[in-house]
Amino acid sequence: MNRKLLTDIELRAKWYREPTKVIYVPDGVMLTPAARDFIAEHGLVMEKEKKLPEMTVEKTLPDGAKGRYVIAATGKRVDQKPEEMTHLHGNILVPKTHPRIAFRGKIDSLMADFLCLQEEANEAGETELALALGSLLDAVRSILAAEVKDEPLGELRMLDMDSETLHRMSHDPLKNFGVQHPIPSADMGRLCLALNRLRTRSREAELAAAHAFERENGFERQDILEAMNRLSSAIYILFIRQWANRRKGGTDALSE
Repeated sequence: MNRKLLTDIELRAKWYREPTKVIYVPDGVMLTPAARDFIAEHGLVMEKEKKLPEMTVEKTLPDGAKGRYVIAATGKRVDQKPEEMTHLHGNILVPKTHPRIAFRGKIDSLMADFLCLQEEANEAGETELALALGSLLDAVRSILAAEVKDEPLGELRMLDMDSETLHRMSHDPLKNFGVQHPIPSADMGRLCLALNRLRTRSREAELAAAHAFERENGFERQDILEAMNRLSSAIYILFIRQWANRRKGGTDALSE
């Protein structure tokens, strides 16, 4: 039987993304010599990864029933929800450090950032920008709802563009907005800098999504991963437009 190998390149990428003293290795996976050297050089500890059991029952038991919650890692039923645990879905509990819970936390923070920037745009009289941010915030809420409910997301139109158009517009700002990809600097103005910060927060949430849905043989929830990627593109488009209009001394209207 062929056994999967974990190389030092994969291990470095995973460790630098989320530094930890313990490296969890799934059953059936062997480390290459270079990967073992990396663990030794950094003083890390290798342990076998504990796989969560498949949980197919998600309905909450009637009030008063014994063991109304289920601990995902053990299948044990409990009457009270431990403080260090939270709902994954239904009555299934996982630690608050679970990757999907971490992703939800990033999304929650991202939505808060959207609201703050939307208010800044309104105070600055940038109504079009505020409306655009509001439409993207609705998209973020749809992404979160699809993840929590374990439902398909479907295609989202952001800034009234489909996925392909967002990708094309964000990758050629000179053609579409008359400016090169800018290097953020302090003289760009408050809204430009806030949009750039929002873009980085969106990227952080995208990375959290990738971590949450990474599996041994690939990634689940490609719909959410693609939507998170396009969300960053949409925010980048707003950033580019804001910067281009500022350079021209114009407004931030989103009309072509």
